[in-house]
Amino acid sequence: MSLRDDQLATLKAAGKDFDYYNIANLDGIDHLPYSLKVLVENLVRNIDGANITDEHVKTLLDWDPNAEPSHEIQFTPSRVIMQDFTGVPCIVDLATMRDAVKDLGGDPEVINPQVQSDMVIDHSVQIDKYGIADAVQQNMDIEYQRNGERYQFLRWGQQAFKNFRVVPPGTGIIHQVNIEYLAKVVMSKAEANGNTLAYLDSCVGTDSHTTTENGLGVLGWGVGGIEAEAAMLGQPISMLVPRVVGFKLTGSIPEGVTATDVVLTITDMLRKHGVVGKFVEFYGEGIASVPLANRATIGNMGPEFGSTCGIFPIDNVTLDYLRLTGRSEEQVALVEAYAKANKLWGDASDPDYVEPQYSEYEELDLGTVVPSIAGPKRPQDRILLSEAKSMFEKTAPVYETERTVKDPVTVSTDFRGDFDIENGDVAIASITSCTNTSNPSVMIAAGLIARNAHAKGLKPKPWVKTSLAPGSQVVADYLKAAGLQDDLDALGYQLVGFGCATCIGNSGPLLPEISEAINANDLTVTAVLSGNRNFEGRISPDVKMNYLASPPLVIAYALAGTMDFDFETQPLGTDADGNDVYLKDIWPTNAEVAAVVDGSVSREMFLKDYASVFDGDHRWKDLDVPEGELFAWNDKSTYVRKQTFFDGMKATPDPVADIHGARVLALLGDSVTTDHISPAGAFKASSPAGKYLTERGVEPKNFNSYGSRRGNHEIMVRGTFGNIRLRNQLLASVGEEVTPGGFTYDFLAKKPTTIFEASRDYIDNKVPLVVLAGKEYGTGSSRDWAAKGTVMLGVKAVITESFERIHRSNLIGMGVLPLQFPAGESYESLGLNGTETYDIAGVEKLNEGVTPKTVHVTATHEDGSKTEFDAVVRIDTPGEADYYRNGGILQYVLRNLMK
Repeated sequence: MSLRDDQLATLKAAGKDFDYYNIANLDGIDHLPYSLKVLVENLVRNIDGANITDEHVKTLLDWDPNAEPSHEIQFTPSRVIMQDFTGVPCIVDLATMRDAVKDLGGDPEVINPQVQSDMVIDHSVQIDKYGIADAVQQNMDIEYQRNGERYQFLRWGQQAFKNFRVVPPGTGIIHQVNIEYLAKVVMSKAEANGNTLAYLDSCVGTDSHTTTENGLGVLGWGVGGIEAEAAMLGQPISMLVPRVVGFKLTGSIPEGVTATDVVLTITDMLRKHGVVGKFVEFYGEGIASVPLANRATIGNMGPEFGSTCGIFPIDNVTLDYLRLTGRSEEQVALVEAYAKANKLWGDASDPDYVEPQYSEYEELDLGTVVPSIAGPKRPQDRILLSEAKSMFEKTAPVYETERTVKDPVTVSTDFRGDFDIENGDVAIASITSCTNTSNPSVMIAAGLIARNAHAKGLKPKPWVKTSLAPGSQVVADYLKAAGLQDDLDALGYQLVGFGCATCIGNSGPLLPEISEAINANDLTVTAVLSGNRNFEGRISPDVKMNYLASPPLVIAYALAGTMDFDFETQPLGTDADGNDVYLKDIWPTNAEVAAVVDGSVSREMFLKDYASVFDGDHRWKDLDVPEGELFAWNDKSTYVRKQTFFDGMKATPDPVADIHGARVLALLGDSVTTDHISPAGAFKASSPAGKYLTERGVEPKNFNSYGSRRGNHEIMVRGTFGNIRLRNQLLASVGEEVTPGGFTYDFLAKKPTTIFEASRDYIDNKVPLVVLAGKEYGTGSSRDWAAKGTVMLGVKAVITESFERIHRSNLIGMGVLPLQFPAGESYESLGLNGTETYDIAGVEKLNEGVTPKTVHVTATHEDGSKTEFDAVVRIDTPGEADYYRNGGILQYVLRNLMK
């Protein structure tokens, strides 16, 4: 008998009996943080005597808050959620795996999601049309024209794979749909014996902001598409039991402060504290006054803190939100009964409440939070709103070049008339993204600012591209119910779509005349958005500086028209009587916002909007859908191509080998993001990806974006390291100008060229490649193509000072070796500049079932001298070693399924 059998018990909820695994009586459970209790339940329920044993559970129950992570466990998520940018390549891979199984003589039907897997199509809407009444319908028409081929493929996947559902375009943002509808908090399923098993909802997603669900008490985080596919196929996620940071919230938000200001403050605090690879858990009596929408907003920013999760426990706030969003009373009763029975109830005022122990502690008095923004290129770089003008003036010169024109430039347009634009002007002011659009308080605040500004005759400046892309149709319902959409319309904030939009880089083109003026005069214009990502080159190719702000502040900056603005001392304009109008004159009070929220947001809205969530509109229903268990690949398709990862794959893997004679493809600095490695936005006809499409008869206006083309590896490999803001210092090392973008030096051809062209030359001549970089390599989105593209370029190892969690895992998942310089060292300190050839010895120890702590790197300089060092191997768990030995996680899973 195992612990799994011992702990099976019966739970009564809403007049029904449920089987469940009782963890409340296990020794050591009381002192554990909520998040680790969730892992205990997960382990107990999935004990199989091999991957998960009683001993694993005991190790977790004996957790020492002060210990460094060393114990490996296997986490088996209950669900997987995907958005279409990262989800399409997942389904392409699954379809390719079916072909591979058939080629190896197996049954293609073994390739099926083993857990509930949902895709929400939300990343493909682009803001082509804005500031007009029917912008949302026009943008959706264009979206289907651009993406019809992808959507047909997803419709095929919906009928070909079991346990796979698709939420069609135009419904909402993945994370909002997740917390408003898909997440159960406690799940249930019929068992073979006729009973019903209740168990904890947990969910990993292919979007890093999957952590939004942490606000509901659902443990989960973003994983790479590669890890997600393995989870879909029933593979547990290998992880070390983490350190847990307890974050105590006290007090309440003061007047004039928004939930966005709170999350930017928390992000700033936790980045400074250092939480990469750790869980963050919010606790204390103060959390009872934090609304669920604010909890979700905080959880959403987990990737920006750098933590794996940012979770709140289940309590009455959770139950109230489940009721509001249309969950049944039976489901609410099950969540409450289950949480209380398993010591997962987080009410700190309960007499039986035991405060958890944490590894580290942080505390924030919400009363001390002040209005803030973040930028111009990282979400953790918080700026007090009162200091925004002075900080802009200090930062802006960094973005200017000898070509930058300092004087105003006159622009003439049909759409917005004639005006002057200059450095610092706000070109984009967009209310968009999952961070804030699941939060009625900030959306209603934006509507009230619009109402007050409209009443005083204020308008956004004509050069500002304004847009409103809510997270779900419910937002549109309550803005309309409150009468606020008319005021938003009056300021140019008509609905443009329901999706990720600006935050992912789908801000759409600026007016051609504005774009031309910016580029001809090298102007430093800015974007302000209510999102969570503001990395360089991400929002728009025309915009150099990007700032994150709350939805009401987005509108304020649209009215100001420039980042070079002090809201305390400068008026936004004048009213009908000629009086100056300041931001404080149109900013709503907290009480006004709360009253409108209470009077406008209703359960009926959620019930109506989610009643037919998987059905889609006429565009979705009218798609021509192929059938069959195998996908009929079209060699002429520029969107969906059969992957090459499994070409020539054998039933057993070849041994891994040391690396000899490698050349450096890229020499990069600190904070290289997955956007730098695999951009998601638009690309030019002159780029390798643009040339590929042009050669196949695709016009530049139909290029779409890298994100939407992720089902085609030919485009994605050409875009790898193709971000227009990437600076490859290797060019400087050989005396060439560092041209921003995807450029390098080819040591075989002895000339500068594109990274893609150089990689083809190296591959043809069987020369392996390495990438050298600084700290925090791979921060940002959980972008599988950042790893897929890296391996397809022929890169065998990436050597950095430190990695961000998801990208390191993804590199291993694609068979690329992640290495770190010795502690305190860097390529600069070691005297390396990328002109060397590299030999890496000791990798072959992995063939003996041993993961070496270090491997020996020899860098041979052009004069024959050598620099030698021991690089730290960042294969952190035995499971990751298995993936690397197999050439990647998908090959490992495929071979196991074949067995």
